[in-house]
Amino acid sequence: MLEVTDLAVRKIKEHLAQNKIDSPVRVIILNSCSGSSLSLALDERKETDTAVELEGLSVVIDQELMGRCGAVKVDFVEPGGCGCSSGFSITSTMPLSGNSGCGGSCSSSGCGC
Repeated sequence: MLEVTDLAVRKIKEHLAQNKIDSPVRVIILNSCSGSSLSLALDERKETDTAVELEGLSVVIDQELMGRCGAVKVDFVEPGGCGCSSGFSITSTMPLSGNSGCGGSCSSSGCGC
């Protein structure tokens, strides 16, 4: 399952409109020295993708990646009292095997704000 919150849809659409971009948004995996995390990128839809269409926005994820991560949720986090900045949070229900997690930059359980 790929879930994109209403706030994330709004923020992505605002960014795409401001920059005059017409492209699907892809959930990708980034690997770094601190482990793996999910992120967003612009890309075309492929045959091996699962896609959701929301208010004219297409969000895609490779089916193999979704199989490794389980349910994926794209959200937008507003700044809170904890000192976190705003930004996208991409979380999943399953950790990536052999890595630190399969979630946003703050871990698979979110940033704690």
